[in-house]
Formats: sequence, structure tokens, C-alpha cells
Amino acid sequence: MSLPERRDLISDAAISTVASAGLRGLTHRAVDTAAGLPAGSTSYYFRTRSALISACYLRLAELTVADVDRWEAEHGDPGPDLDRDAVAEALAALLHHWLTVGRDRQLARFELSLEATRRPELRADLEAAGLAARSRAAGLLAALGAPRPAEAADLLVAWTDGLLYDRLAGAPAAGRAVPDVAELAPVVRRMLAAVLSP
Repeated sequence: MSLPERRDLISDAAISTVASAGLRGLTHRAVDTAAGLPAGSTSYYFRTRSALISACYLRLAELTVADVDRWEAEHGDPGPDLDRDAVAEALAALLHHWLTVGRDRQLARFELSLEATRRPELRADLEAAGLAARSRAAGLLAALGAPRPAEAADLLVAWTDGLLYDRLAGAPAAGRAVPDVAELAPVVRRMLAAVLSP
């Protein structure tokens, strides 16, 4: 296994550990166990807990960009002929993915984001991780005709985070089924209409 592959394996195991056990459960030993690696492997690559948390931020951002790359590969790069309804359907599918297959990643991201508000030394990595998502959202919204794409992207990301948090960790989340793509699509259409309005 190459060095980058080993670092990704450890980062993925750390994200899963945060999702299942919270930050209190994030130890080098716990990540070694989750990754199926010999004791001491995680501390070899990430000497401190802060370094391990930063690796989680960066890996989460990388995985989110990979999700968007897959979406673009399936639906084509943003262009002037983009159909808003088709984009809404595709974004609904992406949200459904994050609410199901990507659930643990989102839970870990929320937990890690809160940690960064208490530890300024982690804030820079969190902010760097968030810029990629906003940049991609701004490109998509510009292609859809947003008059102020960066501002619209901020709203889109905030709305997306709010929906994900509400459905995964909000008060009614435990007793509510995950919405399917058909349920999410009209919600996404309303959100797009709002962020694209002049």
C-alpha cells in the first residue's frame, strides 16, 4: 500500500470513528483498530490529535469534491444549456447519497466543525476544506444564470448543511425516514429558485 493510500485509509477510519464514537472516541489506538493496522500506525502518519483532526477535514473535502466530480461525469459539465429541473433532480440524488451512503461522513463533519469553533488552530483547515465546495457551487450557479454566483453559493451550501443536519441529527431525525429522491427534488427546486432570484 502506497503512502497516500495508507494516509487515506487512516483518515477514512478516523472519520468513521468520529461518526460512531464522537470526538471523545477519536484516539490513535481507536483509529489503528478501525483501520485494521498495527498499533502505532496512525501516530506514525499523524503525530498529534490535531493533525489527525486536520486530516479528517481535508479528507472530507476531498470526498465531497469526488462526489461532485461523479455528478458532473453523469450529468455533464455545467454549461449555458443546463436545465434547472435536471439540476434539481441531480442535486436531490446527491443529497440522498449524503443522507444514506455518506451518512457517517456528514455526522463526522458536523462534529469536527463544532470542534474547530473551540480550537482556533483547527479553523484554517476547516475553512480551506469548505472553500472547494463553495467554489464548485458557484460555478454551477453561474451556469444556471445566478447574478451573484458566490453569494448564491454561500446560500446553497448553508441550505444544504441545514437540511443534512436536520435530517441526520435534528430533534425529529430519529423518528423520521430518510426522504427519497422524489421527495427531495421539489425541495431542491424551491431552494434553487430562491438562490437564483435577482
